[in-house]
Amino acid sequence: MKKTEMLKKNYEFKNVLKRGRYISGNYIEAFVSKNYLEINKIGIAVGTKIAKAVKRNYLKRIIKEAYRINEDKAGIGKSIVFLVKKKADIGEITFQKVEKDVLEIIEKAGQA
Repeated sequence: MKKTEMLKKNYEFKNVLKRGRYISGNYIEAFVSKNYLEINKIGIAVGTKIAKAVKRNYLKRIIKEAYRINEDKAGIGKSIVFLVKKKADIGEITFQKVEKDVLEIIEKAGQA
């Protein structure tokens, strides 16, 4: 059974960004907060200054897939917003690097 839903509303993103704990990887940073539900909620944001629309959507897809593969390690009851770092070199981002970052973020979030 799928344990994750997407954050869609602006106020949901703002709530996690304001109250969440900051966790950083090499290419991705995340804000994690408790949501007191039986499911996780994730949001993915890639700024317009980072890349054009095709590349931004590609980055969102690989972040979502990396999370989906490691979803069972995340536990339950968390809201996570993933952000692509502004200083990250977009040309060298691969799925393996993103998956490694997502796994590190999930492990650090589990310790909180």
